[in-house]
Amino acid sequence: MNRTREDVCEATAKKLIAAVGEVSKTKALVGLDGFVDEIIAVVDKRYEDGRYDPVRTIAAFGAKISAAAGESSNYELVVTQRKLGGNGPIMANALARIGFEVSYVGNLGKPALDPVFHEFSQRAKIVSIAAPGQTDALEFEDGKLMLGKHGSLHEVSWENLLATLGKDALVKLFDESTFVSLVNWTMLPKMTDIWRRLLADVFPHLSARAGRTLFIDLADPEKRTSEDLKTALHLLKGFQQRVDVILGLNLKEAIQVADVLGLEFHGDTEDGLARGAAHIREALGIACAVIHPRQCAAAATALESKS
Repeated sequence: MNRTREDVCEATAKKLIAAVGEVSKTKALVGLDGFVDEIIAVVDKRYEDGRYDPVRTIAAFGAKISAAAGESSNYELVVTQRKLGGNGPIMANALARIGFEVSYVGNLGKPALDPVFHEFSQRAKIVSIAAPGQTDALEFEDGKLMLGKHGSLHEVSWENLLATLGKDALVKLFDESTFVSLVNWTMLPKMTDIWRRLLADVFPHLSARAGRTLFIDLADPEKRTSEDLKTALHLLKGFQQRVDVILGLNLKEAIQVADVLGLEFHGDTEDGLARGAAHIREALGIACAVIHPRQCAAAATALESKS
């Protein structure tokens, strides 16, 4: 059945409203990234009274850059907004807003939280282990160019987790959480090592808890090698022995994952998406695989696959 975006949003809102009572009883643990996002306009023309005309499209900005080849050029940037960013903080902030009891572990500032995370810290219990990354988002009418500064993400490591929390507190955080989400594998160079150490040193100590779920979001692994991606994906089988693993993929990510796993994938129809999700789930031996292009979504469990 073809449904509009409005249909999907309305159905989702109704389910969230119906689940408010259960949501408020659910403890969620999310990590491990953190970014400060600056939304930036590129100045095209500047006027004496402080006004400016922005460069309106990526194509126009590209033409300016191309014209500067062999020469040099200067571009004025105007920061129009500064806000919290990163897959983890955005997800955790949304969960906290709808009533989850949220703990967040990531790089949100050290020794003190960056001010953009202060409002978030009023809704969630935060443990910060390093300084945040920085994203300069050049915003145009037809899209954004995301320029990332990721040096501090190398500090998101198993060693820093232990140094900040200690093993006992880390085990406790995971043990008391019904929903766990580890996101942005692509941008965290040491995430695979963290997953290995969690499997070896934390998950064996978790109490049996029915319904405990681990949600994984890779976050556009194009810039990582196929071998890195394959290694990370196969670690999900180890997590599945302790919790129900859900892998969330957009269409581009699903194509990459299917390719790495040697699977055929045809995502041009809703049935093709559902079959693709089923094949990925089966190959990884996890509880659920979700594929969510812009126009729809498909999910597959051991019992069924549907879009």
